[in-house]
Amino acid sequence: MGIRWDDPQTVRLQIRPELINAGGLLSGVVTYAMVDYCMGSTLWAQTTRPERIATISISINYVQTATEGELICRTELDRRNRSNAVMRSEVRHEDGRLLVTAIGSYAIFTKPPRAGIRAAAAVKPAE
Repeated sequence: MGIRWDDPQTVRLQIRPELINAGGLLSGVVTYAMVDYCMGSTLWAQTTRPERIATISISINYVQTATEGELICRTELDRRNRSNAVMRSEVRHEDGRLLVTAIGSYAIFTKPPRAGIRAAAAVKPAE
């Protein structure tokens, strides 16, 4: 898709012809992907080694659109505890126009042991 990472809270994307929908406007999928990627990046920077994250939901508001130029998505982590996080994002055009606002929630969980380890532990020795 062409999303470029600036830092954990900021991603960018250059609008290209293939990202324009049949109506001649930027596809909403593009800004949604930017938001999800940026939220994940923002939260990932706040996790410990065994923690993993997964998107629960994102509510997105399309304020206006663009057909050319660069887009910048910035995300703020509003709240994080041991099992979930809430974030908010904005996507702006390079000229400063607000295009999208979004809020999202993510699950935070500890990576389970590999299946092979579980299976080996479950097998009882033959008597």
